[in-house]
Amino acid sequence: MNITKNITGSQLYISLEGRLDTTTAPELDGVLKSSLDGIAELTIDMEKLDYLSSAGLRLLLGARKMMNKQGSMKVTHVNETIMEIFEVTGFADILTIE
Repeated sequence: MNITKNITGSQLYISLEGRLDTTTAPELDGVLKSSLDGIAELTIDMEKLDYLSSAGLRLLLGARKMMNKQGSMKVTHVNETIMEIFEVTGFADILTIE
């Protein structure tokens, strides 16, 4: 998985490409943990994300809980496959999806 990170002031923009699964989730977790301090707005762009596993869902839930304490989080450019996963798991009701 490729992770692109861009910080502008208190905004963090992360773009994901490839698969977010058990193997790659720790990498994204590390990026988030090292980058969220002082961030008020987190955007995760999933335009190029091909696959999302339960490990990825857990990671998104954790990021959402963290951002609820310090600001906001949104997920953008969700393709049909990932959106179906969000709908089936109830994440479509939890996440802000644009």
